[in-house]
Amino acid sequence: MPESLPIVEMVGISIAFPGVKALDEVGLRLYPGEVHALMGENGAGKSTLIKALTGFYKIDVGDIRIAGEPRRLGGTADAQSAGISTVYQEVNLCANLTIGENVMLGHEVRGPAGINWRATNKAAAKTLAKLGLGHLNPKQSLAALPLALQQLVAISRSMVLQCKVLILDEPTSSLDANEVEQLFAVVRNLRDQGVAILFVSHFLDQVYAISDRLTVLRNGRFEGEYRTEELDRAQLIAKMIGRDLATLESLDAKESRRVRGDEAPLYAAKGIGRKGAIDPVDVELHRGEVVGLAGLLGSGRTELARLIYGADRPDTGDVAVDGEKAEITTPAKALAKHIAFSSENRRDEGIVRDLSVRENL
Repeated sequence: MPESLPIVEMVGISIAFPGVKALDEVGLRLYPGEVHALMGENGAGKSTLIKALTGFYKIDVGDIRIAGEPRRLGGTADAQSAGISTVYQEVNLCANLTIGENVMLGHEVRGPAGINWRATNKAAAKTLAKLGLGHLNPKQSLAALPLALQQLVAISRSMVLQCKVLILDEPTSSLDANEVEQLFAVVRNLRDQGVAILFVSHFLDQVYAISDRLTVLRNGRFEGEYRTEELDRAQLIAKMIGRDLATLESLDAKESRRVRGDEAPLYAAKGIGRKGAIDPVDVELHRGEVVGLAGLLGSGRTELARLIYGADRPDTGDVAVDGEKAEITTPAKALAKHIAFSSENRRDEGIVRDLSVRENL
């Protein structure tokens, strides 16, 4: 806990791009042995601040101190040499290499004849064991691992670099509940070893489960630093959006359109759910009706939409379309029932970028 000096201190950080000031005198303090959550809406400046700390962006005004010493980070190599490592949402590893090769990449044990693979794999196994991943075989192909374990391998690689600060940028966005807990076990292990961890996530339940302290940004400005247990969720949301919940609830609602009660639903799902993603829920959609799925990130909106479309296979529940039972377990079956889906990840899931516009249509 922060009784000593912060390992990282960013003071008065300002960064401007043409036509916009991305950060305006923002501060951040990271302490050894703490998980620090960086919070804010999309566009609040979280990614810009991370890129400043990792040397990707040059700061216009402000100072960065590491272990009390002023540092100028001219690039990612400078950040790594200062003990700062980042694990991004999209794992940056080599799927064609083994686990051990990925963990030790660039730091292989060498001998007179070149790389000593036996010693290199032994060193990788030792690093994995420190994070509770001793069950992984360094000689196994990385591609054979699920995404959650690949992220843990990426974290293990950071430990080879002797990192003092670990930045986790949206690490849980593609993980189910069990995989998140596996990741958190490793994070707590690192915290207990004295590593300062910057955790970036939109999932409030996860933020409150893992973080000790949090910093809130809003519109590129520093809103405040708080002990996590001192700020409840309603207060956190109010600080992120700049309005208290009572004000939001008092906004005039638009007059709702009513659906005839005797009209049968076009689509009806009873108890549809998927283990580790969303608990069973009932859904009804009527002709000529727009149904909104409301909730914070992580509440299950996208997961429910994917179940309705068949992009993910439901574990429970029954579905009826036009009053007839339907098995919608694949996108092809959904399309056959005239159910379409526009993904939030349109670049990777909505189009085939190697094809022309006509071929995509």
